[in-house]
Amino acid sequence: MFKQIFRAGAATSNITPPLGISMNGGMSDRAATHIHDELHARCFVLDDGTTRLGIAVCDSCMIPRAIHEAAKHLAHGHLDIPLDHITISATHTHSAATVAGVFQSEPDSEYAEFLVERISDGLRRAANNLEPARVGWGVAAVPSEVFNRRWKMKSGTVPPDPFGRTSDKVQMNPPRASANLVEPAGPIDPEVVFLSVQSKAGRPLALLANYSLHYVGGTGGGHISADYFAMFAEAIARGLHADHLDPPMVAAMCNGTSGNINNIDFRATSQRQPPYVQMRHVAGKVAGAVLAAMASLEYRDFVQLETRQAPLTLGRRLPAPAEVARAETILAKTEGMSLRTREQIYARETILMKDLPPTKETLVQALRIGDLGIGTSPCETFVETGLAVKAASPFKPTFVISLANDYAGYLPTSEHHRLGGYETWRARSSYLAPDAESIIRKWLIELLSELA
Repeated sequence: MFKQIFRAGAATSNITPPLGISMNGGMSDRAATHIHDELHARCFVLDDGTTRLGIAVCDSCMIPRAIHEAAKHLAHGHLDIPLDHITISATHTHSAATVAGVFQSEPDSEYAEFLVERISDGLRRAANNLEPARVGWGVAAVPSEVFNRRWKMKSGTVPPDPFGRTSDKVQMNPPRASANLVEPAGPIDPEVVFLSVQSKAGRPLALLANYSLHYVGGTGGGHISADYFAMFAEAIARGLHADHLDPPMVAAMCNGTSGNINNIDFRATSQRQPPYVQMRHVAGKVAGAVLAAMASLEYRDFVQLETRQAPLTLGRRLPAPAEVARAETILAKTEGMSLRTREQIYARETILMKDLPPTKETLVQALRIGDLGIGTSPCETFVETGLAVKAASPFKPTFVISLANDYAGYLPTSEHHRLGGYETWRARSSYLAPDAESIIRKWLIELLSELA
């Protein structure tokens, strides 16, 4: 009788850009002046003898679909992995090279080509490392490091939006310890869901974790850094005494549903820290929780792999002629000057968006790894969506990878659209129609249910 064999392989691929490159993550452009730590695509290939999956987690702020598709096609040309069996995501570090044009940061075409090749190389190298393996999954909880960043404020204290309106009912990142704070405008998700892979002999091969935390930040000025995502990976390898194995053990933290979640306790006063201190604190706290949960993990010698993918057509919120005219008037006054105010920056976004098509083509995926479910969203997805998908999924546990296979901006729920705030302000970072969240959530639940 034919014996089923589960195999796994992992590898990293260096995606560090040259100095001088544009860096995503702010409303003003920044040029890289120093590499604090190298950026990587952390890649995994899983194979159950019938189905093969490829997963790449990249140290990037956001990656547009064209790069994802090019990397998938390049990897597919060398590997026996169907295009819809490959999942690529960005961690959302705010200190990486720009590959998606947002606000005043614009991509470098040469780096984009380099990124495509390096992601493909990482997947190919992970496949080269395939060996018989066993797999387990678990859940840890770290509630202390996640906070909802959208706050309901006392009446009349929310500033106007960049379009001159005063209809916002919430404020993103309000002043800390302000007397005007009322309550957070949503929940958090404290779960760290993780997949652990070992060789048949128990040697650590790979770990993929998911936590709904936007990023941590606190780098040196102009520093390229993978943020806490890489520090978590290093802490896991150290904790497993696996930081000098051959082939190397690969750990990765993918971004969960963190569109409205960050690492700031707004009820507390600000405490200035040296660069990278808070990153290391968060990485150590989350890695410690995962390592503790791994102590009681049950590993399986074989699990079934399966995946589903659905193409989506979502509506775009485009500027009306009057809004375009207002933006042109604002920008006419800034000719030859750098854009500094939100009003000016969003006026530029309005002009850049005015001729875009009315719809956005994107995709969502669902993956099954034994009894573990994984969904993907192309957006900076709100925590409410992740909690709803987890609750409805037939797989326990389930997690959602944000910024996967595309970049489609923020994904507020319809209720959050009514509340307004930064994440809803129309720009290349937030343009989907208010019903996009319900469509993506519906499809994720449906695809996961098909896999059960």
